Amino acid sequence: MKLLTIIGLCCLVFFACTETKVFDKEAEKAEILRMHNLQRDYHFKKDSLAFVNQLSDDFISVNRGEITQPERAETLARYHDYFSSVEFVKWDDVSEPIIKFSDDGSMAYTIVDKIVRTRYKNEAGEDVEGETHFAWTAIYKKSADGWKIVNVTSTQKSE
Repeated sequence: MKLLTIIGLCCLVFFACTETKVFDKEAEKAEILRMHNLQRDYHFKKDSLAFVNQLSDDFISVNRGEITQPERAETLARYHDYFSSVEFVKWDDVSEPIIKFSDDGSMAYTIVDKIVRTRYKNEAGEDVEGETHFAWTAIYKKSADGWKIVNVTSTQKSE
């Protein structure tokens, strides 16, 4: 009987000391969706710095069959060049992004289906419009500084 009491008390102490992390899924989903929507604003406002600030320091990109872990300055320069070379006509979701969370709320991902239409000048100085249908997965990690994108894996539909 004494042994059962000791085992019971040990189990009680163990479960009492186990921290159960609870997160407000709806609030976190709203925050991820807010960040997603800000990305559209950053494209139209050509704000490459704000866009890159959503990325983690150890960001990894999977795009066009290549896996890269670019330096922050390289990513900033790439987006600055891209934003400077085009006018965004459309950067719209085809459907609401799918947002899912890890059980403890420390990680999340979005699955995005988007149409992007741009206007740019060709070599002859003529306006040209192009449209691309993209789909991507963005993985977010929560830290003391908030959510950061740690990975984007992107595809585009063949024409």
